[in-house]
Amino acid sequence: MRVHILAIGRLRGGPEAALIEDYLGRFDRTGRALGLGPARVVELEDRKGGGPEAEAALIEAARPRGSLLVALDERGQMMTSPEFATSLARWAETGTRDLAFAIGGADGLSGGMRDRADYLLSLGHMVWPHMLVRVMLCEQLYRAASIRAGGPYHRGG
Repeated sequence: MRVHILAIGRLRGGPEAALIEDYLGRFDRTGRALGLGPARVVELEDRKGGGPEAEAALIEAARPRGSLLVALDERGQMMTSPEFATSLARWAETGTRDLAFAIGGADGLSGGMRDRADYLLSLGHMVWPHMLVRVMLCEQLYRAASIRAGGPYHRGG
C-alpha cells in the first residue's frame, strides 16, 4: 500500500525535513515486507492565498484516484500507536492500494475536505504547526511498521 502525505506548504530544509526523510526511510525499509510503502510527501502550495477551500482543491487534485483519504484534524479520532498500526494493516490487507493523508495549512482543512475524508485522525487535542504534523505523522508511520514487524522501536503500553 503506497502512502501519500499531501501537505500544504513547502518545507525548505532544516531539522523537520531531516526528520521526515529519516522516518520515511525507516518506514519504507520496515514496511516493505508488510506490504506498507513506499511513502512520499507531496508538497502543495496555494500561491493565490485562497485559504482552506483552495487548499482542499489542491489536495484533491494531488490525491491518487481511488485512494483512501485520511484527514488530519484536531476534531478527528485519537488512536494509540498500536491502534494506528492495526488500522494501517487493516487498510493494506483489505486491498487499499493508495492511502492519502491530508495535512492542511495554517488555517487547517476546510469543512468540505473533512466531510469528504474517509477517516479523520487527530494527533491530540492541541493544535500543532502543520510542519510538525508532518514529522509526527512520519514518525507514527515508522512506529506502526515497527509494531507490525515486531521490532523493538515501540516500547509503549
